[in-house]
Amino acid sequence: MTEIVLASASPARLALLRSAGLDPKVIVSNVDEEAASARYADAPAELCLVLARAKASAVAAGLPEGLVIGCDSVLELDGRAHGKPETPEVAVERWRAMRGRTGTLYTGHCVIDAATGAQASAAGATVVRFGTPGDDEIAAYVATGEPLRVAGAFTLDGHGGWFVEGIDGDHGNVLGISLPLVRRLLAELGVQVTSLWKQGSLH
Repeated sequence: MTEIVLASASPARLALLRSAGLDPKVIVSNVDEEAASARYADAPAELCLVLARAKASAVAAGLPEGLVIGCDSVLELDGRAHGKPETPEVAVERWRAMRGRTGTLYTGHCVIDAATGAQASAAGATVVRFGTPGDDEIAAYVATGEPLRVAGAFTLDGHGGWFVEGIDGDHGNVLGISLPLVRRLLAELGVQVTSLWKQGSLH
């Protein structure tokens, strides 16, 4: 059985892969994101791909075999890339800027066959329509700590879901990993995703 390795500490990505029949091992890449984030701040789709490739490559380099999946998500608003807010104050400012507006959540995906070095990568894009939470609601949401841990300062599957009116595109891409996109990348490497499903995973 081919080992699947998720080069990410994201609980949402891990949960989504597990619910879809995979049982990945988690190895966090510890890639320094700051330099790339500054260089590609005006190119969100490119930034998420650069970081996804860097994370997958860093983990694959230390493995003799296995399929490594690296991902990175950023929110584009006003042409700029927004990752995780660094402080509660930034999260509050971000939400005041986002409310009532539309942004695009980009997630870069990179799959590497550690044994051969072959890789495939692409970015997914999902349009997000934000609601209009009041200042008190924003303060209460930021106080949960949730927006500090996620790209764009929001989630669909947590407290943030109350404040997202809708999306256009793959919801998994917003959670951090697009299953259809990963399936296509695996196919580029000659791997059929159904061959990776763990036995007894159907529920």
